[in-house]
Amino acid sequence: MKHQAHSLRIALTADPELPVPPSQYGGIERIVDMLARALLARGHSVTLFAHRASNCPARHVPWPGSQSQSIADTIRNAATLSRHVAVGRFDVVHSFSRIAYLAPILPWPVAKLMSYQRDISERTTRAAARLSRGTLEFSAISRQMIEAKPLSGRWHLVPNGVPLHVYSFREQVAQDAPLVFLGRIEAIKGPHLAIEIARRMRRRLVIAGNIPDEHSAWYEAHVAPHIDGEWVRYVGPVNDAQKNALLGEAAALLMPILWEEPFGIVMAEAMACGTPVLGLRRGAVPEVVEHGVTGFVCDTVDELVAAGAGLQMLRRSDARARVERLYGDEAVADGYMRIYLQLAKRQRSQSAASLSSASER
Repeated sequence: MKHQAHSLRIALTADPELPVPPSQYGGIERIVDMLARALLARGHSVTLFAHRASNCPARHVPWPGSQSQSIADTIRNAATLSRHVAVGRFDVVHSFSRIAYLAPILPWPVAKLMSYQRDISERTTRAAARLSRGTLEFSAISRQMIEAKPLSGRWHLVPNGVPLHVYSFREQVAQDAPLVFLGRIEAIKGPHLAIEIARRMRRRLVIAGNIPDEHSAWYEAHVAPHIDGEWVRYVGPVNDAQKNALLGEAAALLMPILWEEPFGIVMAEAMACGTPVLGLRRGAVPEVVEHGVTGFVCDTVDELVAAGAGLQMLRRSDARARVERLYGDEAVADGYMRIYLQLAKRQRSQSAASLSSASER
């Protein structure tokens, strides 16, 4: 565990819809909780702005508004954040929530980091960077997010990760171990393709995850007819303990996504258990999975089925080692700490320059 020479006062923000940590689904909220705990363990002061039911051990300020898409709630939450920042003497304000919550404090002389885990708006980030007068910087969770379009401002890269103690490494699994699909049950996640891949590989498949109400009709048409309780099982949403067991006992995680997913935390969760990933070359899959070492990254379903024959040649220890090196909680905390220290240093320099300029007038 790494400790800094001096502690920082850090404000973290999460979206208001889900508590930190979430009980089941909630990828961003898991990252915020993991980061807060790692920072606290290093001796930093952390204040978390989040859903009122959050039980992260950081000092907690509940959002008054519960909906990100509500203009009224956005105004209330932005006012809450600005009120606390005005008196909190924070070294860094790190937002994982809506950039609109930062609007009142953008021109203030406090270092700010906006982390994107969803699509990046060129127009919004350009305006925010200009209004912040150099006090706001940005981070993304994969290279493909920031290489896809020209972006304004200073950008950093810190991948998502997982708390390593939650996931137990499994050196070996049964020869007839099933494949696993874990994620929201909707078309862009590819559960229907996972069923096809498992059938063609002649392996059992376990499907886990929540079915959003708006995708229930799609589930009934494209997934439900294939569930027989033997070759294809659906076990619903899973908590951390269930996820650890499910992934650890699998021959591979199937990641046949049909969209440019920014990261896909489930890949790191699987590899932390030693489980390789079979994924389509979309989004961050080629960045997270080392082809031929921690899984296989292919362009088509046909190629994934063929690659599945090589699962026995992969060493599960290589998957765990990659997560420990790049995607563990300490690695993620290290990445953000480097940015915090750079931000704080630049802010001190900028403040000193402003004072010097003022004294000369």
